[in-house]
Amino acid sequence: MESSCRTVINGAYLSDPAHLVRWRKTLEFLAGSSLSGALIASGVDLGDRTPFTAVLEQHFGCPFENTTIDLDLEPLSGSFGVVTAFEVLEHLYNPLHALLEVKGLLAGKDARLFVSMPLRKPSFLASPDHFHEMTRRSALSLFTRAGFAVLRSAEFRIRHPLFYLTGVKPLLRAWYEKVQIYELVVR
Repeated sequence: MESSCRTVINGAYLSDPAHLVRWRKTLEFLAGSSLSGALIASGVDLGDRTPFTAVLEQHFGCPFENTTIDLDLEPLSGSFGVVTAFEVLEHLYNPLHALLEVKGLLAGKDARLFVSMPLRKPSFLASPDHFHEMTRRSALSLFTRAGFAVLRSAEFRIRHPLFYLTGVKPLLRAWYEKVQIYELVVR
C-alpha cells in the first residue's frame, strides 16, 4: 500500500525553487564537516535518487546508493562511511527503526550520518505529506534514543524572501518554516 506521506520525485518536485535552495544550503552545511575531503569508499542516500544524490557523490568523491525499501519496516544492509537522510524522517511512521538500521550501516570511526528535516510548525502550516514534524527537542531525543550524538547542527529557510510577502500564510511561514540539519556520529 502506498503511503500518502511519501513524496513522489517527479518534475513538479524537482522544479520547486525551495528544493534548489535547500540543496544549496545543505551543501554549504556539508562543506563545514570535518568529513569533507576524507577518503570515503561509498555512501548511501536514504530515499529516491534525486539530482542532489549526484551532488553528494561529487562532494564526497564516492558513489552513493539509494534505498528502495520500506524504511519503516525493512532492514538495511551494507557498510558505508557516510549516510544521508535529507527530508526523509518526517515521512516515516517509525523514524527510530530507520535510525537504528542506519547505525548498523556506518563503518569506520569517522563515519557520519547527515539528517535534515523541517522544524515543527503549527498544524495549519504543516505539510499534508509529513507524518511527523519534530521540534529540536524531539529530534535530539530521537537521535539520542537511536544511539547518535550531534556533532553540529544548523537551521535555515528554504524560500526566497519575497515569497513571504505573498499572503498571510506565507508571512506566517517566515516565522515558523525552517529546516533543521544535523551531523551525527554513533555514540
